[in-house]
Amino acid sequence: MPASPSTARAINDRLALRLLQQHGPLTAGQLKQLTGLSRPTVADLVERLSASGLITVVGESGEQRRGPNARLYGIVADRAHLAALDVRTGGVLVLVSDLVGRVLAEASVPIDGRGGTGVAVEQAVTAVEQTAKRADAMGPPAREDGRAWGRLHTVGIGAPGLIDPATGDLRDSAGLPAWHRSLVAALQERLPGARVTVENETNLAALAEQREGAARDRDTFVLLWLGHGVGAAVVLDGTLRRGASGGTGEIGFLPVPGTDTLPSATDCGGGFHSLAGAAAVASLAAECGLPEPGTADGAGVAAVVRGAAAEVAGEPAGSTGRAAASPARRFLGALADRVAVGAASLVAVLDPGCVVLGGEIGRAGGAVLAELVAERLRRMSPLATEVRPSGLGGTAVLRGALLTARDRAQDELFGPPERFGPPER
Repeated sequence: MPASPSTARAINDRLALRLLQQHGPLTAGQLKQLTGLSRPTVADLVERLSASGLITVVGESGEQRRGPNARLYGIVADRAHLAALDVRTGGVLVLVSDLVGRVLAEASVPIDGRGGTGVAVEQAVTAVEQTAKRADAMGPPAREDGRAWGRLHTVGIGAPGLIDPATGDLRDSAGLPAWHRSLVAALQERLPGARVTVENETNLAALAEQREGAARDRDTFVLLWLGHGVGAAVVLDGTLRRGASGGTGEIGFLPVPGTDTLPSATDCGGGFHSLAGAAAVASLAAECGLPEPGTADGAGVAAVVRGAAAEVAGEPAGSTGRAAASPARRFLGALADRVAVGAASLVAVLDPGCVVLGGEIGRAGGAVLAELVAERLRRMSPLATEVRPSGLGGTAVLRGALLTARDRAQDELFGPPERFGPPER
């Protein structure tokens, strides 16, 4: 059954907006070429989107750079602002962007939860409000037509812990500050005009790696998070999998050889966390003769891993014999042994074809640690699996939070893509 004229227009508008999002400003001729639509249809959609305030002329293109055919159309980026938060145990990272992802303002705010949940939440919410105000100051002056350009439309939050798939709320998790669970409600109360969403930090990192980082060419992969704690995000056939209770990837509870006990429902001690969490990696570094990290959290241990990886990367060829192995090489080899145990379990069940090492420790190990883990996986599993270091450094969670916020805002402003089929020409 052919689409109605109104549905066909919505399909074509959505397609044009997505192309402008992906490619940047385009002429009407370029939109015609990319969409396959007729010239009159493109002219109609350009006029319609311009009248609705979604796109505008942002310049000219071509040798002549004159006339209607040379006009470059782009998304009105300041129609809405987006906020992204990376919520950590000791603070929050905040950035605010326009609708096409251009960062307008950012902040890093330490938070000491010992002052009480209320004080900590107030610090975090204030950080978002102040960052949003700085972003507003960078935007264009108020429009004569009175449109509320630049308002904060969507807030995306990345946090450690489980997300309830039924409610979207952050569930109680052992070891996490109480203010984490109160932050979403406080933001919704103080920013009533904004949509607030929260997602597990590892899932957001995987989304960012899929869209912008190490897994851009993969529809199926696993992100193995190695930081203060451990976790995994699973992407199958292009879709992030959360599981029945939101717990897909809670690999810290995975029973593994090499520990003295088994994990319990309330404590991941004795699971993979006991092999590859930051405290375990710090102890391993000391056993191998490396300096003790300044702190036993993800960032402190990552500094030791980064130094070891740099030392091994600079070793001359042929210096890999066990007898002559440096403390750095012994340490990274032992760490790769441990990481490979968890990775092999994921590979055996999911056959993802690719494992990305993320988190502070995974990123710090870089290509050196990734190759050592890949070498061990080749011996442990018959399933061909690439191991890649994160391609986004320490920005993966923030980028993932921003991408989810941008997707939600665009779905509301442009119309969700799943409502539509292929364009009508």
